[in-house]
Amino acid sequence: MRRRRGRTWRRSRAWSRWRRWSVELSVTGAPRPVSAGEALAAYRVVQEALTNIVKHASGASASVVVHYGDDELRVEVTDTGGRPTGEGCSGRGLLGLRERLAVYGGTLRAGPLLSADGYRVSAVIPLGAS
Repeated sequence: MRRRRGRTWRRSRAWSRWRRWSVELSVTGAPRPVSAGEALAAYRVVQEALTNIVKHASGASASVVVHYGDDELRVEVTDTGGRPTGEGCSGRGLLGLRERLAVYGGTLRAGPLLSADGYRVSAVIPLGAS
């Protein structure tokens, strides 16, 4: 255990898995301010996708691409495939993301890569619609 700012943090197996993989971040387009809701929706897409990689594709590397378009924000998380961890899933994470994005007129696509091992989660969030 370590203490940090008055809290005790236990290193778990999940923490160990997070430390053994790499994530590459790429930001394209002209970054600009977005609403708090749009930013949170984009953050949650990345959070859920990376969590799913840790849970379901042990040893995979990941890339996160954030693209600022003229009227939309695109977020894409792709992994290289990995070993199944055997952890069960409720299947509610991606459903919850679709619902969150729908509030802002956004869409979510998720599925296996066609040309290689791995999985991709891609979201489009219209900017300024909220």
